Amino acid sequence: MTQPSHDSPPSVLYLVEGVIATVTLNRPDLRNRLSPAAMAVTRGFIEQAVADPAVRAIIITGTGNTFCSGADLAAATSADAGQDSFVSSGPAELVKLLRALMDCPKVTIARVQGHVAAGGNGIVASCDLAIAVDEARFAFSEVRLGLAPAVISVPCLAVMNRRDAQELLLTGDRVDAARVLRAGLLTSVVPADKLNEEVTRYCSMLALAGPEAVGHTKELLRRVPSLPRDEGFEWVGTLSARVFASSEGQEGMAAFLEKRPPIWVQNTSVEGARS
Repeated sequence: MTQPSHDSPPSVLYLVEGVIATVTLNRPDLRNRLSPAAMAVTRGFIEQAVADPAVRAIIITGTGNTFCSGADLAAATSADAGQDSFVSSGPAELVKLLRALMDCPKVTIARVQGHVAAGGNGIVASCDLAIAVDEARFAFSEVRLGLAPAVISVPCLAVMNRRDAQELLLTGDRVDAARVLRAGLLTSVVPADKLNEEVTRYCSMLALAGPEAVGHTKELLRRVPSLPRDEGFEWVGTLSARVFASSEGQEGMAAFLEKRPPIWVQNTSVEGARS
């Protein structure tokens, strides 16, 4: 486990078990609120996981009863509005963090063990999969604080249904996990005692896929919706030919025809999905 030496207690934890890296927001006393420093550390751990060839998936979670409560409002309202204040650096750090999640070439999973507010919703929306406990409550609380969900609107509006987004972002109402599941923010909602089992189930499925194939599919999911139809077909046709000819594609097809498990470059153990 790697920790920044200046944190006491560590604001963010990092652990790699098997093919799973887990990044844990670790300030339950502050409801895992997002300070510029904590966001920078979180992004650094994501980059560390991306650079580790053994890691297949990255789990983002929290400690305590809150996954993430959003911006550090105490810092944002501080009389010290200097260069290092939240107002000057917080939004920029949040943009960097959400970009790191949205552009991550490896699968990201939000393990939502508790409540979510404001900027925390942006982290959930930026992950590929989001699994929450049924007792979690969600609020786009910005408007009730005289603010706007500006930065998080980019990932949230990309995954949420339009009418649901209009209702939840405009009212700031605090709703249950089932409501945001219907809105498109979540992948799955389970009882608290089933959370680790559900996360492990998804990690097990991901481990069956070719690592390069997952990266290509993530690129498709990001890029294709924004392309004009003919440009999209031209790009995916080229990509498809390259993937069919790749060593991983050849191994996957050969394994299918020979009725055996494929041998990917990385170890496909899913130990570490439990956090």
